Amino acid sequence: MDISTKVKLNNGVEMPWLGLGVFRAEDGQEVENAVVAALKHGYRSIDTAAVYDNEKGVGTGIKNSGIPREDIFLTSKVWNSDQGYKTTLEAFEKSLDRLQTDFLDLYLIHWPKGKLSVETWKAMEELYEKGLIRAIGVSNFLVHHLKEFLPECKVVPAVNQVEFHPELIQPELLEYCKEKGIQPEAWSPIMKGKVLNIPVLQALAAKYQKTPVQIVLRWDIQKGVVTIPKSVKPQRIISNSDIFDFELTDEDMAKIDRLDKNHRIGFHPDHIPF
Repeated sequence: MDISTKVKLNNGVEMPWLGLGVFRAEDGQEVENAVVAALKHGYRSIDTAAVYDNEKGVGTGIKNSGIPREDIFLTSKVWNSDQGYKTTLEAFEKSLDRLQTDFLDLYLIHWPKGKLSVETWKAMEELYEKGLIRAIGVSNFLVHHLKEFLPECKVVPAVNQVEFHPELIQPELLEYCKEKGIQPEAWSPIMKGKVLNIPVLQALAAKYQKTPVQIVLRWDIQKGVVTIPKSVKPQRIISNSDIFDFELTDEDMAKIDRLDKNHRIGFHPDHIPF
């Protein structure tokens, strides 16, 4: 296993286990440089969203990297104010334009919005069937959202991107996604840096001669969860990818699992103010 290793999604499309997240990366030079640094050092997956307001910089970074677009797995998301059938089609076109590409590898519903998300999904299924998106999925959907949503779908979501880290493991959600063939993906995997201060992770870092961040990112992958740590610093981006030359034991995986507190850093999907 190395940085180029991919997981096969439920439609046969392959997605890298490790990617670069660009949440809160400033559009322009900052995000462009982060994307170029990541691609230069072997990353082949970039995750953005319309609401991050940096799609243009991501697209420019990809062009400046010299890496062929077809070699990159590019993800974006439709924001809540654009959910609905017609508005999703329009939002998708705007994302393509900003990203300077003619297709997406993965397009996600950013947050669950009940019946509105069903209309959004119909538009996404249409775009998928036309070959404009290689895979479609959801983000921040809990088990009860999926149970309401899946009967309305012709295409089963390929991915569910959710908050996932040592203090929020959501084992029932992981199991349900596995049962339905939906690939889990972690956002906020390093808890905005808070993993650096957790004694269990510090001890494991010393044992494996890694950082607490590298321990957690390796744990993600061994849990079967795609991970997209965010950084705009080249050294950190490189460090985050240095997780393929060791393997956590079952015992050490269990130690991290026991850190679960069902504690969220972001909004609860049932109580979003947007």
